[in-house]
Amino acid sequence: MHTDRTTSTRFAVPVDAALRAAGWQPGRWDIKQAEVWADALRAHVSPAGHRHSVFPAAVEAWAEFGGLRIAPLGPGRQIAPAALHLEPLHGLHLARTLGDLGRALDTELCPLGEETDTGALLAIDAEGRVYTLDHTGDWYLGPDIDRALTTLIAGTQPTRLTAA
Repeated sequence: MHTDRTTSTRFAVPVDAALRAAGWQPGRWDIKQAEVWADALRAHVSPAGHRHSVFPAAVEAWAEFGGLRIAPLGPGRQIAPAALHLEPLHGLHLARTLGDLGRALDTELCPLGEETDTGALLAIDAEGRVYTLDHTGDWYLGPDIDRALTTLIAGTQPTRLTAA
């Protein structure tokens, strides 16, 4: 059996290639930077008194993927793949928006980064599920960061959240 040691089996080859081109590798873990972001988000209070929720799922996602600028390397499967900047401070001034959506979903949300071409905000919830919020609505990207990145980088159509 032939094994290619240059790629991981965690992500599909095109997703793995885009992540590696952005500087990610298995075992990447920058907890110091993740803690800086956590402190900045915790310290921010909107003029109306809204605060960010910060929880382990967000800190872990930032430690592994934070700071990456990911550019798609090919066409998407169903839609254009997203260019991403995984930097949670893109959502610094959106504490109220994230709080409102979190209440609607019966969870807490924390910023994860943005889709750089559209300015859509990426957010992660306390269970590790990932969403994107843009001018067209709110979208579910996947049950964890791996599947969300795959959805975004591979250009798979996300699921639109609808009000119940």
